[in-house]
Amino acid sequence: MTQSMGLETGTVDVVLGLDTSSYTTSLCAISLQSGSILGDKRRVLPVDSGHVGLRQSEATFLHQRQLPELMFGLHETFRSLDIRKPVVRCIGVSVRPRPLMTSYMPVFQAGASLAHSLAHFLEPIPVVQTTHQEGHLAAADFFLPNVEEQPFLAVHLSGGTSDVLLAAPTRFGYRIEEIGIGADLHAGQFVDRVGVALGLPFPAGPQMERLALSVLPGQADTFHLPTSVSGTSMSFSGPCSAAMRSIKNGVAPPLIAHAVMRSIATGVIKAIHAGLQHHQVGHVVIAGGVSSNRWIRDRIVHRLAILHPGLKVQFAPPKYSSDNALGVAAIARKFILS
Repeated sequence: MTQSMGLETGTVDVVLGLDTSSYTTSLCAISLQSGSILGDKRRVLPVDSGHVGLRQSEATFLHQRQLPELMFGLHETFRSLDIRKPVVRCIGVSVRPRPLMTSYMPVFQAGASLAHSLAHFLEPIPVVQTTHQEGHLAAADFFLPNVEEQPFLAVHLSGGTSDVLLAAPTRFGYRIEEIGIGADLHAGQFVDRVGVALGLPFPAGPQMERLALSVLPGQADTFHLPTSVSGTSMSFSGPCSAAMRSIKNGVAPPLIAHAVMRSIATGVIKAIHAGLQHHQVGHVVIAGGVSSNRWIRDRIVHRLAILHPGLKVQFAPPKYSSDNALGVAAIARKFILS
């Protein structure tokens, strides 16, 4: 895969990616020939103040309303790049959260419906069905230089997963073996519940990070939250309950936010360390919205460099760690070129 952002004009063969998660409506167009990103349009689903998410029916409706607006925005991007004749050759779409037959969420049907409708109208053209989780891994892979297509350890941190995975690239995306799953509350839920309780808007990740970074170095060690990890399985319900008690007890919000970040980073470090005891791999990819947090990234990289010298620890750029359709488009392009 490539991260080229080169300008292409005239007639361009395009691969379109769609992802309609519980949090974000995402479209991405990449060049079939070069793999360069031609357009990337996303919009977070609106959530009322004080709430920590949406019902699936509400989110599905919002996707259906936002998709045409984002498609128009993508068209305007093509015009600004002087791409006069974009020809869609393939569409990639996430149709479920994870690559398991039992994995299902109605929100993904909004993107799947549009993908298949467009595909029947245009030619028809092939639709590559993949998953939200594989899209996150592919978005990270898109920016990783010279990574051989060998099995690797992956950690998917989001509002719906805190999974540790053994992943190997395939023509269709990834062959994934779950070696550790979130035992209860996931990392993204932990951040959002504490953030909303502190009066921050949902999703609370960016605001929680800013709050945590306001803690002075001498203050950082004055307050901690527990970390609960059993082997490669992380649990954040206990740390979340402790954080909620701390809010009621009047602990300063920046200290709570910092402790939340540290609890998540420590959990990931312990889970990866446990996974590496049984799986000899050369690199680890950490993906998903929570992994866009720079403090968490730096903490993980620093500690793993001590525990496992020589291990490559890699992330997508923060912009492509949060929900996006780039990885979905990249999976479709790889499939059609194989």
